[in-house]
Amino acid sequence: MKHRYFFTCLLFLVNAVLQGGRTITKEDIVNLQYVFSPAMSPDGDNIAYVLSVPRGDDEKPGPRHSQIWVKRIDDQKPVQFTSSAYDSYAPQWSLKGREITFLSRRKEISDRTQLFSIPVDGGEASLFLEHPAGIGPYRWSPDGAWIAFVSTDTLSAEKTQIIEKGYDMVVKDKDYRYQRLWLHNIRTGKTDLIFNNDLHVHDFIWSEDSKTIVFQGTEKPGADPGLMDRVLFKVKIPRNRPRKILNTPGKLGAMDISPDGKKLAFLGAVSRNDPLPQTLFTVLLNKPEKIISHQGQDESFYDLQWVDDKTLLARSVRGTKTVLSLIQDQDSKNKEAVFQKDIYSPGYILSSARLHRRSGQLLITGHSNKHPNELFVKDLFQNNLVRITRSNPFLQDLDLGHQETITWSSMGGLKIQGVVTYPPNYRKGSRYPLILQIHGGPEGVTLQGWNTSTGYPVQLLAAEGYVVLQPNYRGSGGRGVDFSKSDHDDLGGLEYQDVLQGVDHLIKAGVVNAGKVGTGGWSYGGYFSALGATAYSHRFKASMVGAGLTNMISFMGTTDIPYEMSIVHWDSWWFDEMDLHWDRSPLAHINKARTPTLVIHGLKDERVHPEQGLELYQALKIKGVDTELVFYPREPHGLRERAHQLDYIERLVGWYNKYVK
Repeated sequence: MKHRYFFTCLLFLVNAVLQGGRTITKEDIVNLQYVFSPAMSPDGDNIAYVLSVPRGDDEKPGPRHSQIWVKRIDDQKPVQFTSSAYDSYAPQWSLKGREITFLSRRKEISDRTQLFSIPVDGGEASLFLEHPAGIGPYRWSPDGAWIAFVSTDTLSAEKTQIIEKGYDMVVKDKDYRYQRLWLHNIRTGKTDLIFNNDLHVHDFIWSEDSKTIVFQGTEKPGADPGLMDRVLFKVKIPRNRPRKILNTPGKLGAMDISPDGKKLAFLGAVSRNDPLPQTLFTVLLNKPEKIISHQGQDESFYDLQWVDDKTLLARSVRGTKTVLSLIQDQDSKNKEAVFQKDIYSPGYILSSARLHRRSGQLLITGHSNKHPNELFVKDLFQNNLVRITRSNPFLQDLDLGHQETITWSSMGGLKIQGVVTYPPNYRKGSRYPLILQIHGGPEGVTLQGWNTSTGYPVQLLAAEGYVVLQPNYRGSGGRGVDFSKSDHDDLGGLEYQDVLQGVDHLIKAGVVNAGKVGTGGWSYGGYFSALGATAYSHRFKASMVGAGLTNMISFMGTTDIPYEMSIVHWDSWWFDEMDLHWDRSPLAHINKARTPTLVIHGLKDERVHPEQGLELYQALKIKGVDTELVFYPREPHGLRERAHQLDYIERLVGWYNKYVK
């Protein structure tokens, strides 16, 4: 028996060496730490950033914690600046770099989020600015004299008393509570509204001279107006009436004012039915009729920043990669006068890139197929990318599956891309079971980076012996306006054929076993997986529908974005095209269903109402199809709580292992 035990242990060690280490677990995925919201000190020597960390098993259920850390741009280890007992985020440096301000909710001080500060040289955090309604997004003025911030209207004392008596009725689209723009004077300590107009303020930016704020506003609060109806305004500081700069045709994204204060650059849609603010526009602030647009070829812009008065730094997605470009704006209506030059296309996926003008350094967050978001710096014109943080060192000891981008031809000869992840011990020539992991949107996009999350546990599925395909079907972002609009008025049509053609491509390549294919996804990816369980049930052995729409008609009547879905994606109202909307509903094809289906939904989901999951579950159950419905309390459009994430991942893997393998 001793000899047998020794032989077994030896065999285990040999296998471990051959495989390079252990594979990823569900606990590893839930415990991942992420870096975001970096800010560089005025002298360029230090970086403050937010580290997202999971809650402990012994903590009260809730979303992940956020902590502020500081790292010098040298060999020193990062230092945690805020306590783990509080969530702290949105760090910004004071003008002289002596303190860091940040947002936090600390119940012993206030039951609302307020602005705190902490000395860089050491010491405890203290309250910096308190506002009765709490403080939302904020920005220091470039001269350090002001802080502008957004705050939501509070209920009046009369309204509060009525609610306390039980008259807490909710009247849809009434009693609006606006997000308003406030201004705090650092010298006097006085805080005032900048204007009294009933405008719901979204994003805002300062001019370099600290005399003007440009903001995006809507006449009404709500998800739909916030997506579709934003308008650009400017307002003089300290107090003035806002002036409309120009009407925009659809969605708005990032924006920046040139250093001389003369031009505004922003990302926007080219039309009402453009699903992404992916085109770059520049406009003279004093002559807004002179507007220049720069639509990327086979790319989608996601961020921008002025380098100088004539040059923009732009971050874009091209296919499954990201690119940094310099764009010359020549103050001309001639589009050809806008010149674009790529300056950096690393192996990393760039989540953010901001230029620190004083030092000439780019402050970058990015990820790869080996790790989630980390912090990097590089000189603007040099390829000297330096990694600053290593938040998940355990990943380097894991045996992760190889990942690559593939391309295939779909209907009409259109080229479609997707990201494939192989099992860690993949053997060429062997056929593996396949799991689809389909992104949402439909204007989302899967990139050649870290694609493993609690919602999409890609590397865990690969470790279980599956090949994983993440298709960027027509309608996805990252390939320009025409591609992102190519599925309009045809949801669940040719775009679904793109996915099936991707599966067939892997089958023909000898990678995948045609009889062992499963599908899964969240939101619009959940919709695809519901179609896979019904209309295309013959292609799939198992399906996971995460917060997916299953009845297009009832979905449109219960979602918080019916306007965006109809105008952008359908070009018609659902009640005017009932037959088409029903035909593209998974429930319309329930008689074809025979695929075992796991249905997952949060009970606080306003984007895709939980009834969508219930409708599919009830129908599958009646049809005698193996199905399971899991509702997660307190969860919105996705899972935030640790226990729920762990439970979901275990159920998902168990479902595929039972029905696909």
